[in-house]
Amino acid sequence: MTPPPPRAKPVVLVTEPVQAEPLAWLRERTDLIECELDAPGWDDALARAEGMVIRTYTPIDDALLAKAPKLKVIGRAGVGLEHVDLKACAARGVRVVHTPYANRVAVAEYVIAVALDAFRPRLFLDEPIDEKTWGPLRTDELLAERELSELTLGIYGLGRVGSAVAARASAIFGHVLYHDVRTIPENERLDAEPRSREGLLAESDVVTMHVDGRSSNRSLISAEALSHLKPNATLINASRGNVVDHDALAAWLIAHPHARAILDVHDPEPVTETNPVLGLANAHLTPHIAASTKKAKSAMSWVVKDVLRVLQGEEPEFEGLPTWIDEGGAT
Repeated sequence: MTPPPPRAKPVVLVTEPVQAEPLAWLRERTDLIECELDAPGWDDALARAEGMVIRTYTPIDDALLAKAPKLKVIGRAGVGLEHVDLKACAARGVRVVHTPYANRVAVAEYVIAVALDAFRPRLFLDEPIDEKTWGPLRTDELLAERELSELTLGIYGLGRVGSAVAARASAIFGHVLYHDVRTIPENERLDAEPRSREGLLAESDVVTMHVDGRSSNRSLISAEALSHLKPNATLINASRGNVVDHDALAAWLIAHPHARAILDVHDPEPVTETNPVLGLANAHLTPHIAASTKKAKSAMSWVVKDVLRVLQGEEPEFEGLPTWIDEGGAT
């Protein structure tokens, strides 16, 4: 009896960089195409693709899906799915998988790190210092006004990332509050106390944002929201750039020179010269690096396993469904 011919490998299109080991794993098991959005050969790659792996900057809409008639699954190497039209994917029978827990610890550590940067001035010595300089450095210039143990941290969104922040913050900050649109059972609050939106903003010395980028969260931090903050509050945003009204934030920072904002995510990205907070003395911008640890990058890239599971007719571990659009708001 003649054996059946070997099954052809599925075609998978990778549109943005993923880590080397997961990429090599996927290459062994598929007919892999690496092609950036709108690069030469893009339309041909889309037409052939049965699976796709994306990250942050490949928007998936109905027009793109129409050019990919063989597509069965999209793997988002990361958490947020707001750039993926989940309803359009579902209508075409395209499943969407992602890695919702991959970067939660990395982002939580970033929040703690920048909070320490904000309140604990430091200087690394690389040359001798004379006695005249030594004294003022120790007693005045590098004197921290407040310890984190004196401060109240407000976590806006106690989801996957927000709860990881809370788990670490309770050992460092004096008081931890949270606000979320969901009712969270007491045993899942990680010692954080619930507050209304206005209460969280008014009571917190540091507010850290952990909400997703759905349309209802756009400009969540508006001029009205900023009016509730303490005049020396610190705002940290490592969630989505569009949850902050940057014009309103710039005006608030100028009016409150003892306040500060630490922003890792921006709208648009990369940061352009039109960004109104760029260059302000009390605004500190980082280039979307909160999740930039080797462990988190690797965990996000292993979304390739779920992509292959779907292509082989198996159930994925983490699927993003259209109902996501109408649920909660935390990350």
